[in-house]
Amino acid sequence: MTFSLSRRTLLGGALGLAGLELMRPATSLAMASSLRHQPGIMLPQLPFLYFITFDLTAEKKADVADMMRAWTEAAEALMAHRPAPHLVDSGDVDGLEPASLTLTFGFGPGLFTKEGKDRYGLADRRPAPLADLPRFTGDQLVPAHTGGDVCIQSCATDPQTAFHAIRILARLADGRATPRWAQTGFSPEFGRHQTPRNLMGFKDGTIQPDIANPAVAKRVLWAAPTDEAWMQGGTYLVARIIRIALEHWDRTRTGFQEETMGRQKQSGAPIGGHHENEPLTLSQTDKDGNPVTSENAHARLAAPQENGGAELLRRSYSYDNGLSYIAERWPPWRQGNEFDAGLMFLAYQQDPRTAFTRIFERMSKFDMMNQYTTHIGSGLFACPGRLDGHYVGEELLG
Repeated sequence: MTFSLSRRTLLGGALGLAGLELMRPATSLAMASSLRHQPGIMLPQLPFLYFITFDLTAEKKADVADMMRAWTEAAEALMAHRPAPHLVDSGDVDGLEPASLTLTFGFGPGLFTKEGKDRYGLADRRPAPLADLPRFTGDQLVPAHTGGDVCIQSCATDPQTAFHAIRILARLADGRATPRWAQTGFSPEFGRHQTPRNLMGFKDGTIQPDIANPAVAKRVLWAAPTDEAWMQGGTYLVARIIRIALEHWDRTRTGFQEETMGRQKQSGAPIGGHHENEPLTLSQTDKDGNPVTSENAHARLAAPQENGGAELLRRSYSYDNGLSYIAERWPPWRQGNEFDAGLMFLAYQQDPRTAFTRIFERMSKFDMMNQYTTHIGSGLFACPGRLDGHYVGEELLG
């Protein structure tokens, strides 16, 4: 598969080679000159993902700090297309062109408390937005694909480069953390200024907050000034593995697919509209007084207007894990080998309690899409900012 050198590739490369993007937090002037966001959060999105979580096995906080120091040092080298220091490289990316690699790290609730215990003396520094997600209606979360004490998001224009970085970082975790679950993903380039299509054939990501506007990013994406000091410049990640019953979906007539989605399939326009970026038809009714966009349509239930203005930044990827023996949740209730495929949903936000949870509580109960989708994996992570010259998480672990 070949990808053109598009805007998202160029900007992704700029983020990767720079290591971390400079920002201006609501802190002192001295800190503002050196506090940065992690890469791999702001758009544009790179086409290949390798996402992995780890369970910490380290007995002391100092051991976790040493791992994060090693990970940060290796990440800076890898994003600059250099070998990671202090390791014999596997050599599997030798000869490949630089692939705009970005690496993003996050801390899960298990870093702070595990099985009710304050394992590293950090329980009182757990930020309030890192509150455990509730169990949503319809969740069928698989423990082996849920949770994690730390996570790594690796994105690149080449899948081998994304995986190579994960292999390096997993080696550096030896004796301090063990892999828990992983998911790969892809988001093909559909052309300049074109919204990608997901495996259901619909455009995915039409409505995104304008994070190029600093005021919007400050409100929607970055940790609030009142949040923990070590989270300044950071954000919160909700990761969900969503299996899609593609066999069921593909046998559904297009008209019902569009009613379910709340958008037209080919153009991406709202129901009753003509162009993808038109406002959703949420207040319009037909000649009989019925809503043009169904009350239970996916687009309506996800819209900020329907959720008190709640927004989040989507960085979703399609995935294909081959075949699995599956019993469908809805008619015709087939059982057998089906495609184990769907969406690796990654959402960054200022506070999951008022963004993802607020939005998805309604969607999990009423979304027409639920007859085709099942949430089978989940993770919640705090992705801190970083001071220049410090490793990721040093303000918490140091």
